[in-house]
Amino acid sequence: MPLLLLLSLLLLPACVQRKIRVTSTPPGARVLLNDQDIGTTPVETRFTFYGGYDVQLIMPGYEHVHELRQAKAPLHEYPVVDLAATAVPADIDHTIEWHFDLTPVPESTDPEAAREDLLDRAANLREQARTTAD
Repeated sequence: MPLLLLLSLLLLPACVQRKIRVTSTPPGARVLLNDQDIGTTPVETRFTFYGGYDVQLIMPGYEHVHELRQAKAPLHEYPVVDLAATAVPADIDHTIEWHFDLTPVPESTDPEAAREDLLDRAANLREQARTTAD
């Protein structure tokens, strides 16, 4: 009888759910995860693979955020241990939480100063692109 109970427990499927939760201050920023729009903060989405994720947050009046974040695997996702974890007849939830503090864009009353600021930022980005390409 104990063997039958053990076998039935091993045959019950376990469910491993992987989620990424993105929050921001202030809330309401549009979130792109690997160029896929997943909603506005606070937002949660399921994922399949651990590793690097391209995260973008866009909100009018705030600077655009564009970062590479790492989704690191917990211990129960490592080889061999993951077999035991999936054999346990219980749901396993793993949620990765990323929080972003958005910076307001400084408002300028002088359109010429705003234009110069934009051109300066474009020149800096161009220079950064050249140095990383070399």
